[in-house]
Amino acid sequence: MLRNLPLTMAECLILTILIESAAAAIIGVRKKHDYLNIILVNVITNPVLVALTSLAGYFYGYASYLALVIAGETGVFITEGLIYRKTLVYRKINPFLVSLILNGVSYLSGLVIGRFLR
Repeated sequence: MLRNLPLTMAECLILTILIESAAAAIIGVRKKHDYLNIILVNVITNPVLVALTSLAGYFYGYASYLALVIAGETGVFITEGLIYRKTLVYRKINPFLVSLILNGVSYLSGLVIGRFLR
């Protein structure tokens, strides 16, 4: 598992960027500047969260993994919402709601994809 962590992190990041970009398009994001911000925010937050949750699950078990997923996803939602509030041109939806939608769609998509890959 630890040997595969860098590949897992890369796969998760790529899927997250693809899914969140598609979700952003669906909610009406159109500016290249906004897509670049969405991508860069995920480059910062996603690998950290994937690494921490994977390591917690590996070393401390499922309960630690689950607790860290809940805390981590909440932290990512808030962090991304704050960054989006400062950087996004898109203003049809509150930046925190944008963060919630994009993260919710990518997280739920990840669960579905994970079920099919097992």
